Amino acid sequence: MTKTVRDMMTKSVQTLGPTDTVTQAARLMKDLDVGSIPVVENGQVCGIITDRDIVLRVVASGGDADRRNIREVMSERIVVAAPDWELAKAAKTMADEQIRRLPVVENGKLVGMLALGDVAVDGNKDRVSGEALSEISAPSHPKQ
Repeated sequence: MTKTVRDMMTKSVQTLGPTDTVTQAARLMKDLDVGSIPVVENGQVCGIITDRDIVLRVVASGGDADRRNIREVMSERIVVAAPDWELAKAAKTMADEQIRRLPVVENGKLVGMLALGDVAVDGNKDRVSGEALSEISAPSHPKQ
């Protein structure tokens, strides 16, 4: 039987709002040992804040994480998965978009989170998933 996103996703997902501070996001990431937090406003996913967003958009510019809100630094262009997708489809989406985490949305509401590690657990059983995972992990080249 083919596994779906619902089978592998984390179901209890902590979220933050766009007006919460970057410091709150960093502390929650530390407490949960995760690299991203979905941002929800009025029950809808409006963005995602990642550890990379915090480093590049706040720390590297000498910004004050206590005074910056998440809306200022979050990634607004988010890619989501549906819980009934096959894992291979989710893995291909992750590879195509070069992302390691997918919020899972059903009927407009966040119902889970699928991470690269979740797909990797089952990815070795499926050629498409395995190829997609290797594409996600392909090294990028630094800007010249």
